Amino acid sequence: ILSRQVGVIRKESLILNLPGQPKAIKETLEGVKDKEGNVLVKGIFSAVPYCLQLINGLYIDTKPEIIESFRPKSARRENLEK
Repeated sequence: ILSRQVGVIRKESLILNLPGQPKAIKETLEGVKDKEGNVLVKGIFSAVPYCLQLINGLYIDTKPEIIESFRPKSARRENLEK
């Protein structure tokens, strides 16, 4: 998900580099959507909760109707509590 040097971890901080154009920033964070508003490609914002979890163990839930977090199955809460 984090490609083209969009994000980096420095010590205990997650740094996200954003493009310069407003449309590109929106697509980078939210993902690419079709004309109906359906997400075709998830944006990097969906990976932020998992990235923070990897840095310091903080587990952040999101509201799926706003953005559904990306996490591998092994890192999802239901699998961590077993």
